Amino acid sequence: MSEHEFHPLVKQLLDGDITLADLPAELRAEGEEALQLLARVERTSVSMPAVTWRVMAALERRRRRFMPWLLAPALAAAAALILWLRPASPPPSASLVTVRFVLVAPEARQVSLAGTFNQWNPQATPLIRAGNVWTATLTLPAGQHQYAFVVDGARWVPDPGAPAVDDGFGRRNSVLTL
Repeated sequence: MSEHEFHPLVKQLLDGDITLADLPAELRAEGEEALQLLARVERTSVSMPAVTWRVMAALERRRRRFMPWLLAPALAAAAALILWLRPASPPPSASLVTVRFVLVAPEARQVSLAGTFNQWNPQATPLIRAGNVWTATLTLPAGQHQYAFVVDGARWVPDPGAPAVDDGFGRRNSVLTL
């Protein structure tokens, strides 16, 4: 082997993958020589601040050049998404009506109201208990609304004082027309 080329196992020794004791006996002298050579190498850190500064400045110039072209489409996409996702509001001519929902349920621990006006969310409109009577007062837009009471978070009950329709899933929904 030449003076500067080492056996692959000696290279593993220099890389720290194996120890001198792991080398076969015939390679230990070469391993010791390589370790001594490595120990003589001056290990000062190399610093190139001018190169680093020039590279960072070039990257910043490139970022500034592309930023307006990236920002405008991003803002347009965000505006379109906001318009598309925002909830539809009732037409300005639609009148609002205040309605009180009442359910007599003496055994219930909690009652809430789910319907077309709150996207059938059973937690959105809890009723307030006064003795055996549960009530909620809502302001709704004029039109037809379907709803049901949710008793104790599990039992969906139509309003006994309102007309009901089949919900298409084997249950009945109460109907309120304003």
